[in-house]
Amino acid sequence: MYISLPVFLLSFAASPISAAACTREALLSTASKFIAAVSAGNITSLPLSSSNFTYQENNKASTLTRAGGPFAQPLKVDLSRSTADTVACASYTLIISSSGSKPYVIATQLRHGPETDPDPSTITLIDTIAATTGSLFFNAKKTLEYVQKETWTPIAAESDRPSRELLRKVGDAYLDMWTDAQAAGTIPWGTDCERVEGSQYTRPCGANVPKGGSKTNNVMRRYVIDEVIGSVDVLCSFDALGNPKYPDSHEIRVEGGKVKYVHTVTV
Repeated sequence: MYISLPVFLLSFAASPISAAACTREALLSTASKFIAAVSAGNITSLPLSSSNFTYQENNKASTLTRAGGPFAQPLKVDLSRSTADTVACASYTLIISSSGSKPYVIATQLRHGPETDPDPSTITLIDTIAATTGSLFFNAKKTLEYVQKETWTPIAAESDRPSRELLRKVGDAYLDMWTDAQAAGTIPWGTDCERVEGSQYTRPCGANVPKGGSKTNNVMRRYVIDEVIGSVDVLCSFDALGNPKYPDSHEIRVEGGKVKYVHTVTV
């Protein structure tokens, strides 16, 4: 296919400008609006794209305010925390609601587009894994107790931050442990790392991990990678355990080149 040189140069020059618009501050600002809307029970007040918005709940297309859904009523937000991915123009937010009439642990990625000119103030996709009573190892009060003791401050020195490539590899290797006997050995486990799976707590987090055995990969992986926090969140379909296929979020933080925290939200 022939593309004229002026058109090629114009499209190439536009890329850095678009990427620069997706700042960390802008992404986290929109994530804060999301948390406020969840708390108020007014999710449709968010700046949703008028032409290109999708809501996905537990790996299926859905309606934001569906009856019985996580956003159909105000939620008491006992803990929230967000990370930002300026390359993907996306954010990840963890919300724990343990004291309301219906408890939830919610893992959500917000995405902004279109890809050629992303606007972090407009949401094109809300992608949510919403665990509640009956979900795997679910106990929101215990989850809150563990998570609120953790430290997720930015890694101050840029030279100490893990690379995007390392974070992606760690996230993939973790999800590959069920099918690849070698995957666990490629993960830089910290000696004092902590793993919270629903309400189950393990320290060190590298203890008692799978080493293959399943023939079914964990698929539908969607990433939010934040080098400043040293974290990767992967939403996926956790298929390695067989049917049913579990909607799942795995979030990992790396400090000093070693895994420090692992969180899972599994429906």
